[in-house]
Amino acid sequence: MTRFGFLSLALLSLQAFVGTGFAADAEQAEAEAPVLAVSAQATFPASEIFGIKLVNGHPTQALIAVANDEPNPVTVNFVGGALRNPEDQAQIARNLTATRYGVEIPAGAKETISYSFATEMHPQDLQLTLSAILSDSEGRFFTVTAHNGTVSVVEADTSIFDPQIIFLYFFLLACVVGTGYFFYSVWIAPYFPQKRKSTGKTGEKRTQASKRAETQATEETTPAAAASSTSTYNADWIPSHHIARPEARKVKGRSKARA
Repeated sequence: MTRFGFLSLALLSLQAFVGTGFAADAEQAEAEAPVLAVSAQATFPASEIFGIKLVNGHPTQALIAVANDEPNPVTVNFVGGALRNPEDQAQIARNLTATRYGVEIPAGAKETISYSFATEMHPQDLQLTLSAILSDSEGRFFTVTAHNGTVSVVEADTSIFDPQIIFLYFFLLACVVGTGYFFYSVWIAPYFPQKRKSTGKTGEKRTQASKRAETQATEETTPAAAASSTSTYNADWIPSHHIARPEARKVKGRSKARA
């Protein structure tokens, strides 16, 4: 390969690092790069239970295992990928951000690289392609595809303990309570008898009337006490023999005559 070819591959790697057109650059580099005994395999430890699912708003972790069977070391420069339309592979739905590593893998060794990306797309099935751009000891660049398969973009599961969901519940409850109170105060409350509120003067008059009624009741229930209170007089000026009652005398003659 000429020197111009190496410069072109370096330029493609730089564009991949910026993150624009990584998939197309990787394919072009793969077509021009030499074939080496290097393989890469991507696994998704948290997304392969029921198929690979890309949850919106949550990072998806991919573990890319790179095995170097060459007699010389190789360097992993960038890892990136793209999401394509399954029916039309040429139509790219979204380019994934390329990450720079610069990890050197010795001859006959195997290294695992962690690559994470996130999505914010409508739920749909897409074709995911992950590729790694490597370079050998002579500075030549080549591309290895780590994954090329169908994935599903899904929304995150909602929880009842989510703060946004709790706020939504409180807001809806407040709306229901406010509507119910308005309906009750406008359509139901006017048909119930209204209680009259007593003012301060009427309350005082009622208390005075109740006190008078209690006084009259006590006077009626205790006439003896009232009579005794009216019959009191000053007995200091009356002689004592007039106040003392005479004792009854026993007449003996009459008793004998009767016998």
